[in-house]
Amino acid sequence: MSNNDLETRLDELETRLAFQDDLINTLSEQVAKQEMDIRELWEAKRLLNQQLKEVSPSNIKREEEETPPPHY
Repeated sequence: MSNNDLETRLDELETRLAFQDDLINTLSEQVAKQEMDIRELWEAKRLLNQQLKEVSPSNIKREEEETPPPHY
């Protein structure tokens, strides 16, 4: 191989590496953003569950609220 061929191959490899580095950075930023979105969604879900429990309490009474059975 000539020096020119080696330089061409090296330039191509450096270019590919630069594109890969950029892609990895872009993907890393996207993953971080999605993680934040997921955390926000989990918090919204938790708040909705809490609000739902406050709006429609369970029809099942606590044990101390139950009337004793007739045989007592």
